[in-house]
Amino acid sequence: MNQFVPSQQSALTMDSAESTAATVAAAALAPNGAAAAVDDDDDDAVPEVAACISSMVDRGGSVESHRLFLARRTALEMLRDRGYDVPEAELARTLPEFRAWWADRPELERLAFSTTLASDPSKKVKVVFCPPEPVKIALIREIYSGVKDEDLSRLVLILQSRIMSKAREAIKEIFKFKVDIFQITELLVNITKHVLKPKHEVLTTEEKAKLLKEYNVVDSQLPRMLENDAVARYYGLDKGTVVKVTYDSELTGDHVTYRCIC
Repeated sequence: MNQFVPSQQSALTMDSAESTAATVAAAALAPNGAAAAVDDDDDDAVPEVAACISSMVDRGGSVESHRLFLARRTALEMLRDRGYDVPEAELARTLPEFRAWWADRPELERLAFSTTLASDPSKKVKVVFCPPEPVKIALIREIYSGVKDEDLSRLVLILQSRIMSKAREAIKEIFKFKVDIFQITELLVNITKHVLKPKHEVLTTEEKAKLLKEYNVVDSQLPRMLENDAVARYYGLDKGTVVKVTYDSELTGDHVTYRCIC
């Protein structure tokens, strides 16, 4: 285990961005996909790869290690963007370096990591990778037994298979803190880096109060963003949080809007 201590239009745009990113990730990782079928000896046969996805192309090594590398890196970036302390060395780890480290002892427990909030070290989060089998109640109880003494304020579970409905209900009953659940396929790319995604900034309590006073409105009068929206889940936003969304592209034009998580 690696432990660290230290508007509707925009919704449609995001859906398109996430779909494109997921398609790219799936194509890059597919063992029998187009990228894998390219003959390296024939330069003319190698398709040109855009810079934004060049890191996704993998012509060597296992698909499993690539998936785990990408998901773990995105999880690290996600925690950093949420304000947690994440060592730059971990973020800079390359795929070959990860494979060398992983191949030495390929156990999912080694992928788990924990860190604390930079502004409040008393708030600790842990990321746990689940095995490829369907997640059942027994596994949830096993995970709880392993983290119950760590004084966590949040837990992130990364699944490699589906989660049973009773297991999902058990999470709400057993854990007394927030548990974020992601499928590994949702973390193969960082959706916040997509060129179509507008800039999102989470307002502090003081900034939110100032905004509501300036426009003489209440939370319910602001445009809404669902709690299960991909961006809201990435940043771990709770209901009532207000996000500043800045659009700056030929498609959307230049403007700013605010959304309240509901």
